[in-house]
Amino acid sequence: MPTRRRKKHKNYFKFTAFLIIVLLLAIAAFTFANHKKSLNTNANSKAKPKTTAVKKVTEKPVRKDPNPTNIPVLMYHSIAYEAGNDLRVPKEKLREQMQIIKDNGFTPITLDELYSHFNDSAALPQKPIVITFDDGYKDNYENALPVLKEFGFKATVFVITCQTDDSTDFMTSAQLKEMNANGIDVECHTVTHPHLKELSYDKQLTELKVSKEKLEKMLNKKINYIAYPYGSYNDDTVKLTKSLGYKMAFTTNEGQANKDQGIFTLDRMYISNSNSLDYFKKQITGEIK
Repeated sequence: MPTRRRKKHKNYFKFTAFLIIVLLLAIAAFTFANHKKSLNTNANSKAKPKTTAVKKVTEKPVRKDPNPTNIPVLMYHSIAYEAGNDLRVPKEKLREQMQIIKDNGFTPITLDELYSHFNDSAALPQKPIVITFDDGYKDNYENALPVLKEFGFKATVFVITCQTDDSTDFMTSAQLKEMNANGIDVECHTVTHPHLKELSYDKQLTELKVSKEKLEKMLNKKINYIAYPYGSYNDDTVKLTKSLGYKMAFTTNEGQANKDQGIFTLDRMYISNSNSLDYFKKQITGEIK
């Protein structure tokens, strides 16, 4: 082979070898870079574990108690002062008692809420209480309503219907409508406020039916609850109360309400003006049964 050709082949082999070496170095550099990146990724993964967003929980303003057993149902009458008359609780004393209810963590509930709890096991606030007024005195509108509105409390008035629009001592139909519109539920207390157990079946029927119908027409709503005058009732009373569509009824038997007493013969707690505020506190907290 001529010298010139041998020299050309020798230079070609050198160039090819050079390219192979460069290619191998490039591959090695690329592999090293990827390996380093992988190590850094794993290290960062261990140093900073993936976090999960924490779901914000909104705190409920009133804790629910699914099954309170005994519930105080307070029984007031007139809210005014008269010397020697325990039925009349002065307005200022009522305000002090409502403050005790608030300070001790009680939440006044409606009779609908109480019925749903007793009948359907619906949950109630942790310390429920029911406020009721018997008879429908005018001072319930003049004195009790402003205090209840001040505290934002729910309550119920059981009304003697024969007195409505027929006596200056009792609320008018317009006042009853205003009470009902302001969260004070108006319910039944018969027509003439008799001792029901002393009446015949037919006369009991009239007292329970006519009063219910009058209030339903006046207030344009269903009347579902009744308080027996004087707490007087017998088997006929309970039978008629059920058949006429009442859902729940109250006596004057002293004590906290419990569904085991029977949905149509529930106890209440009489609030007397002769008792002290300390006694009232013990009543609602269950210290006095």
